[in-house]
Amino acid sequence: MTSLPDLIEVQPRADFRLWLKYSDGTQGVVDLSDHVGRGVFKIWELPGEFEKARLGPSGDVVWNDQLDLCPDSLYFNITGIDPEKFFARSKAVNA
Repeated sequence: MTSLPDLIEVQPRADFRLWLKYSDGTQGVVDLSDHVGRGVFKIWELPGEFEKARLGPSGDVVWNDQLDLCPDSLYFNITGIDPEKFFARSKAVNA
């Protein structure tokens, strides 16, 4: 199966956005403002907490030991690629 590129850089931006860069050169901004105040994302309501975003040891985006985001879903968000089509195409290529 073809794998997704690795997340290699994370930069928090204003208004709960993240700038991300992947190993294939893909880069872009993800708007996470819809999550603010919901469940584990409530921490982002505290001043300066969102800005603590960093690249985690597993290649995910982390804030603390309880909050992380999957780099694959962020990649699909940036590129607009449909995950089902990506994995179906990858499966067909590797069959």
